[in-house]
Amino acid sequence: MVADTLEPGATVNAVADRYGVQPNQLSAWRGLAKQGKLVLPALSTEKPVFAPLVVCDPPPAAPSCDRSPADKLIRIVIGEVTLELAADTPAVRLAEIVRALGAAGC
Repeated sequence: MVADTLEPGATVNAVADRYGVQPNQLSAWRGLAKQGKLVLPALSTEKPVFAPLVVCDPPPAAPSCDRSPADKLIRIVIGEVTLELAADTPAVRLAEIVRALGAAGC
């Protein structure tokens, strides 16, 4: 339902009416999706979808012998949304999250 509200020309009221839910409930779900707390299904598309990627050097960290790779994070920043994920997060999950954020218009 949330994905349907993101289609061009769609309104929350029309989609809510189509599925028989209250518009304010659908709006709440949209808010959760924008916060990354609700992951939308991947959009099926015939064309490849690309997302801009910015790679930058991390700030120098204080030397430490007891840090493991799992302590490091993957940070995804899209507009005002920042997600921090464990470095060992599977690539498939990262792709799902990025697709969901793109679909949410972040």
